[in-house]
Amino acid sequence: MRAITLATAIVALTDLAFAATPAEWALESIYQVMTDRFARPANFNGPDCDLMKYCGGTWSGLIDKLDYIQNMGFTAVYISPVSENIPESTGFGEAYHGYWPNNLYAINDHFGTAGDLSHLSQALHDRGMKLMVDVVINDMAQAIDGQMPKPIDYSKMQPFNDEKYYHPYCNITNFDNSSNAQECWLGVDSVALADLDTESNDVVDMIGKWVNQLIANYSIDGVRIDAAKHVDDDFLPPFVKNAGVFTFGEVYTGVVDDLCRYQEKDLVQGLNNYAVYFPMTRAFSAGKMRDLSKMISDVNDGCKDTSVLGTFAENHDLPRFATLVPDITLAANALAFTILADGIPLVYQGQEQHMTGNFSPYNRAPLWPNYDEDAPLYKMTATLNTLRNHAIKTDSNYVTNHSIELYLDDSTMATRKGPNGVQIVSIFSNQASGGGKYELSVPNAFDAGTQVMEVMNCTKTTANDAGNITVQMAAGQPKVFFPMKQLDGSGLCGMSGKAANGSGSTGKNSSSSGKHSAAAIGAPIQASSLALSVLFGIAFWLL
Repeated sequence: MRAITLATAIVALTDLAFAATPAEWALESIYQVMTDRFARPANFNGPDCDLMKYCGGTWSGLIDKLDYIQNMGFTAVYISPVSENIPESTGFGEAYHGYWPNNLYAINDHFGTAGDLSHLSQALHDRGMKLMVDVVINDMAQAIDGQMPKPIDYSKMQPFNDEKYYHPYCNITNFDNSSNAQECWLGVDSVALADLDTESNDVVDMIGKWVNQLIANYSIDGVRIDAAKHVDDDFLPPFVKNAGVFTFGEVYTGVVDDLCRYQEKDLVQGLNNYAVYFPMTRAFSAGKMRDLSKMISDVNDGCKDTSVLGTFAENHDLPRFATLVPDITLAANALAFTILADGIPLVYQGQEQHMTGNFSPYNRAPLWPNYDEDAPLYKMTATLNTLRNHAIKTDSNYVTNHSIELYLDDSTMATRKGPNGVQIVSIFSNQASGGGKYELSVPNAFDAGTQVMEVMNCTKTTANDAGNITVQMAAGQPKVFFPMKQLDGSGLCGMSGKAANGSGSTGKNSSSSGKHSAAAIGAPIQASSLALSVLFGIAFWLL
């Protein structure tokens, strides 16, 4: 018994030694993949994609396309849930998305084998990148004929194979009422989403055991908690503890207090920043720039740690930005804001190709064969991720240094992010491609006399005696400036170093992605290695 307990402790400590902290995740830039719709394997021989069905995307296909992702400067990949889903074709199609689980411990074989998932994890780690996996912990799924209430065969859902593990059926009628949202069922038509009783100690323990094994089996670096708003508050802290890795909660709300309380109460570590998402899309699609400015301020005041909030303009549940407004220059501004604002950039597959799609399943169309690395938004993403990665490598305080607003009007916002001397100054516009030419004076941008590079067009300018820069605005394009003195080593604008492929470099592993993370985790690994040495010494003595 003593030996078994010691072995368990050794495994737990080993996992702890290599688990990235929230502060380390704040350094990352995440690319979201819907596994079934990102890349088919090289030997695929099947039909064209029916958007309501599985289309053939797999983990092995994703491995083959990791250059495409890393060449944009992304340092982490977030994938669809990996557990086995219901096999039936329903009124809403098949479970290609991964959100209708019926057996947590089995792997979704449409995406590949357990070995394929392990190979994906290893392939990412070999590149210095991280793996985030979406997890469904609120409910289990069962296909039904029509609408609830219908008889449910609980024995088919594993490991929660008894009615005692679930809340009694009720339909959510008020998503803003926490009791109603947490205790009633999300799905009641064609697919019943049986709501797990997350107040139950048995459910807490069983989910905790499952996620702990999932993380260990596949060396997962972080999890995104689907529908975190719909589980009991008290359920989340033990889940996070059992996961032992960075947790990113989905809380669908535009109300700052409702979002930020998940950090304030230490329920989860990071969050999808829906509070900023809503005014951000209005800022760049409906001219509401001042609404975005106010919300940024409110979130800074309301949330405990904005550095681990995920900034995004698209995901698999929302309309594509190009559907809201087709102008690619507005999309460029939204994407630039995503990468350069406070928080962790989170970009959904296809955003870099300006894909359209108003709602499911049309916002989930396959990316193939459109892996165009010369697409304007692809190249811009590579440039801005490279710059952000370089700024972090130069001074990791970049991520915790709150963005400062330098200028605001109805169509323009200028911001400064990063410690003095390594700050990125960004100008975002909602004037679209038809916007006219004008000069914009941006105050307090840099120290007087600082020579800076506008990295989108590789043009130089110098801050005047007051530290202001004069920016030549035209056609609604975003502008991004960085001190020339600190640009060396980035690979941008002819400087030495390796940039992401889309911003001018060539070759596999060309981005600076992952390198800063390796440096950041060096100290804790050394400390944990010492602890492991001591523990192994004790084990030798005891055994």
